[in-house]
Amino acid sequence: MIYLSHFQFPDREREYDFILSQKRTCYDTWYPFQILSKHGLIMLDFEPVTILYGGNGSGKTTALNIISEKLGLKRDTLYNRSNFFEDYTALCSYETDGNEPEDGRIITSDDVFDFMLDLRNLNAGIDRKRETLLKDYLDTKYTPFQMRSLDDYEQLKKVNLAKRSTQSKYVRKNLKDNIREHSNGESAFLYFTEKILENGLYLLDEPENSLSPEKQQELLRFLEDSMRFYGCQFIIATHSPFLLSMKGAKIYDLDEEVVDVKRWYELGNVRAYYEFFKKHEREFE
Repeated sequence: MIYLSHFQFPDREREYDFILSQKRTCYDTWYPFQILSKHGLIMLDFEPVTILYGGNGSGKTTALNIISEKLGLKRDTLYNRSNFFEDYTALCSYETDGNEPEDGRIITSDDVFDFMLDLRNLNAGIDRKRETLLKDYLDTKYTPFQMRSLDDYEQLKKVNLAKRSTQSKYVRKNLKDNIREHSNGESAFLYFTEKILENGLYLLDEPENSLSPEKQQELLRFLEDSMRFYGCQFIIATHSPFLLSMKGAKIYDLDEEVVDVKRWYELGNVRAYYEFFKKHEREFE
């Protein structure tokens, strides 16, 4: 499915016209001006899966934030907007295919990290409460109790539960299981499966962060299935060889002086992996 078909960024001439129109010239940065134009990135044409490839500073994250801001997509964490972000996005334009996505969101590494941190903190809170309940069980079971009024009814129920239950059963009755019973990689993967719904437009910024090679391949299959069977469109910033190999993906190489479309196996990062393992091929036999 294609919801967003084209996105146009201002060229250098329009950027310079804006900068020259500003009366104040003492700003430390004109960001996001002069980031994408230096690579000749003026227009992106989208497929069901479009990938922005490039190293740090290539502008792939900037491009995602600009598209997200222009389209008003949901996001969970803040980002570096700068003084001129709204001015820049006002100079951008886009076209749709006439289809309206049911959901739209940008997912960044910070979103995933915050999610994992929240789970960890929640889990720590549950562990602390478990210790409290263990002590409460012993106090309740072995401390003499006599009901004197209806105000003591809730305590009577606790006493009866403690006397009828083992320590572990008492704790389980009063406390749900740990929320996070898996690794950081599993938690990160869980975030994607919870946020990516059917018939949605999703911008993913380096989703491979926090994921092992195995989990990256699992994410690859999940994204391919979401695109093929559940009507999703993805725009992904990545340099993961696994995600770059996604079937049918259109890949823009932002490391080129002038942005170019390439096949995944033509990219410098992927070629470096290939040459390394080719050099050590015999060691794997």
